This record gives sequence, structure tokens and C-alpha cells, in this order.
Amino acid sequence: MGNTSSMLTQYDIEEVQEHCNHAFSQQEIVSLYHRFCQLDRNGSGFISGDEFLSVPEFAVNPLSQRLLRMLDGMNFKEFVAFLSAFSSRTSLQQKIEFIFKVYDLDCNGKVAFNDILSVLGDLTGSFMTEQQRLTVLTHVLEEAGYKEDSFLTLSDFMKILGSSGLKMEVEVPID
Repeated sequence: MGNTSSMLTQYDIEEVQEHCNHAFSQQEIVSLYHRFCQLDRNGSGFISGDEFLSVPEFAVNPLSQRLLRMLDGMNFKEFVAFLSAFSSRTSLQQKIEFIFKVYDLDCNGKVAFNDILSVLGDLTGSFMTEQQRLTVLTHVLEEAGYKEDSFLTLSDFMKILGSSGLKMEVEVPID
């Protein structure tokens, strides 16, 4: 499975399926493997940041640079595990864990006010001024019982987003 020129065996498919908690069917895993091989232009078995940026939808995503730190150098099993956050079969808790990783810029298990402000800046771009972002974020955090100097943990994210009805789903086309 390390070399993308080889085909997936039934064992490989089941191993990947187990690794991603059955977020994808076996057919979907085969389709994802074909997509992975297309992205892995040099056949190394890993996808570089540049290869990810060759996907137009990814390149224009306002969070692409943040996602790249999670993606760069990913093998197929990691690729499927990453995409599993967007599966309809993935639990809300797993989706929130993924979102937390996007916000936890320094990977210290805590999200500071400035981390959230930075992501908000990426998402809103020039549509909001820095002052508007500060005002909105301060208000939202205060409504949730937090202050500017609070650090949010994964359990805080679970509490805030756990009853939100969050949907993060993509459909994997089956070849």
C-alpha cells in the first residue's frame, strides 16, 4: 500500500476501513485510492502540500494553509482517515475533534482567543474588518461563558458545538 503503483488488496481495504472506523464503504475506499494515486504524481506513496494545492477546490479554500499542516506528507491510510471527518458515518464527536485540530494552531491542546481570531480572519477575509471580528468573537465567547483570556480545550469545543447539529459531509463518487 506504500507504493501507489500497486493495487489495493482486500486486506488493505479492510485495514483502511478499520483505521477510519468504517466511515467509508469498500467501494468508496477503492475510489479514494484512485484519487490518491492521481494526486500522488511522483508515485511516492505520499501526497505533498503542492500536490494537494493542485486540487482547485482545495487551493481556494480559505483554510487551505491550515489544513496543509495536517496533510503534507500524508500516506493513503492517513488520507482516508483525514477525509473520514467529512463522512456522514462519522460521529459528531469525531467531526468536532477535527475542527479542534484546525483551530489548535500550535498543537498544544488549547485554543486561544487569537487562534480563533486568526481562523475567523481567514474565513472572512476583507468582508469584515479586524475590529468587527474582534467584536463578534468577544460577544460569541461571552455568550458561551468565556473571556478573551480563556483557553478552550477539546471538551469546551464539545460543549459548544455538541448540540449544534453540525454537518460536515461530502459524497465520495464511486467509479
